[in-house]
Amino acid sequence: MFLNTLTPKFYVALTGTSSLISGLILIFEWWYFRKYGTSFIEQVSVSHLRPLLGGVDNSSPTNSNSSNGDADSNRQSVSECKVWRNPLNLFRGAEYNRYTWVTGREPLTYYDMNLSAQDHQTFFTCDSDHLRPADAIMQKAWRERNPQARISAAHEALELEDCATAYILLAEEEATTIVEAEKLFKQAVKAGEGCYRRSQHLQHHGAQYEAQHRRDTNVLVYIKRRLAMCSRKLGRTREAVKMMRDLMKEFPLLSMFNIHENLLESLLELQNYADVQAVLAKYDDISLPKSATICYTAALLKARAVSDKFSPEAASRRGLSTAEMNAVEAIHRAVEFNPHVPKYLLEMKSLILPPEHILKRGDSEAIAYAFFHLQHWKRVEGALNLLHCTWEGTFRMIPYPLEKGHLFYPYPICTETADRELLPTVFHEVSVYPKKELPFFILFTAGLCSFTAMLALLTHQFPELMGVFAKAFLSTLFAPLNFIMEKVESILPSSLWHQLTRI
Repeated sequence: MFLNTLTPKFYVALTGTSSLISGLILIFEWWYFRKYGTSFIEQVSVSHLRPLLGGVDNSSPTNSNSSNGDADSNRQSVSECKVWRNPLNLFRGAEYNRYTWVTGREPLTYYDMNLSAQDHQTFFTCDSDHLRPADAIMQKAWRERNPQARISAAHEALELEDCATAYILLAEEEATTIVEAEKLFKQAVKAGEGCYRRSQHLQHHGAQYEAQHRRDTNVLVYIKRRLAMCSRKLGRTREAVKMMRDLMKEFPLLSMFNIHENLLESLLELQNYADVQAVLAKYDDISLPKSATICYTAALLKARAVSDKFSPEAASRRGLSTAEMNAVEAIHRAVEFNPHVPKYLLEMKSLILPPEHILKRGDSEAIAYAFFHLQHWKRVEGALNLLHCTWEGTFRMIPYPLEKGHLFYPYPICTETADRELLPTVFHEVSVYPKKELPFFILFTAGLCSFTAMLALLTHQFPELMGVFAKAFLSTLFAPLNFIMEKVESILPSSLWHQLTRI
């Protein structure tokens, strides 16, 4: 009787009201997601309804407080998209140019090479270079864009005297093998040490001498670091480690070269994990700028302790042990810092030659790290399997990566643009930050709003036909209930049923 008394206007009002309410819910859910990075309905369900139903909330307030503290401490007043010199950059003549000869592709972009030219002018020149003919020639050579002109200028400077920077240029750009580059760097060391000793005695005689000594220090540190890298590339890894340690002891304040990252890679090659941990303990500090090398090496060491016996099926049954939890948290920390690395380590994305400059937390840094460290992850049994099982869980822990940080300051929005300048986009697709998927309830309310709006429109246009459909739908929906009621009436005595209905 109730269904028969309903008019088409009632159905129009019902569906229209439902569409309006679901539309309002959709707008609120979308605003809440954009501001807080999570679904309001989902958050209320987890925070309030789940404890009432006997669920356990695994999130620890202590951990969240410490995370917020770390995030505040890590929000350093540095430029978001500052470009850094790649500590493990390859040799132009012996490596980059050989790649070009074989493939016909240019591995370095103009922007990257221009940054290198600026670095060379900053580190290898000073205002007093015009007083020495060889240094004056090299000052012009570092500004020259044509590689052949730079090489010719370096030879011209060497005809005048033993010039350390001229040897550097020839070792970097003219030498076609690492062996040739090493010979030139050994000659550069002799010239560089002589200049360094002379300027060391005169550095307090004025600003000009102080600038000259600073330049000679940069030149000597660069030469010794590249010599150590030559030894590493030629298989003399222990010799390379000793050279790097001596260099860090002799010049402890020159952290701009990031020699510790070269040392970490060499120690991993030797599988000297105790020394790797000691280096990490010194440089994985909250006051120092982080890097993918620091974060992922720390994750590798913790994964090494559990990865050989790790099984996702067993872990889902019994839960994670303390050591496994520490390893997973270290992986989440590393992935939050640079989310592009796992795809290269898991070989889901092809590697290219790393650029001479990198953007921290960007695709360029991920390439530079994976290019040298993939072999170290493969050497640790089960490490890549653990990474594969856990790295994507990082994005469920971050409230909204593009606006909020969790363990680090927020991910820079400008990273993708800068990486496109550093990487050869002709044959490499730049990796971008994974977008957070929309919560289920936003999709559900959007579908509900669209469906009810369509029903309201159809009911308004075809009221009689939609009324028939609505009655048929409601009759079908209540048919099981009517069937149960009829069975109950047939089983129970009529007098008892009469009393129950009165009650």
